[in-house]
Amino acid sequence: MKKEIHVVGAVICREGKILCAQRGAAKTLAYKWEFPGGKIEEGETPEKALIREIQEEMNCVINVGEKVEHTVHKYDFGFIHLTTFHCELVSGELRLTEHIDIKWLDPKELHTLDWAPADIPAIKKLQTLHTLQ
Repeated sequence: MKKEIHVVGAVICREGKILCAQRGAAKTLAYKWEFPGGKIEEGETPEKALIREIQEEMNCVINVGEKVEHTVHKYDFGFIHLTTFHCELVSGELRLTEHIDIKWLDPKELHTLDWAPADIPAIKKLQTLHTLQ
């Protein structure tokens, strides 16, 4: 039986661009791009988990807004349940502790990166929302 892993991702926007983070070589899905975030710990709400993860991974404080997308994706190691949220940087300087690179991209440019499969439905939704504006 495959593991069920519940994770959250932050769609952090600044000046019309979205923060994209690249996974390191030693990580599962090495070098893939993703929305930063991580696993929800027992007893945490998705929003609290996202605030904690961004503080740990990027040394920043965020406000968590509306949900963007919820996706379930089957990987070799289990099922990832990814919920992404619109987020706003409140304070802190971005410091990478878990990722090897970041980029700020316009929503219409998101498709140019090699994303982790679970993040792709959120990217498609963000691009659709962008074209409707």
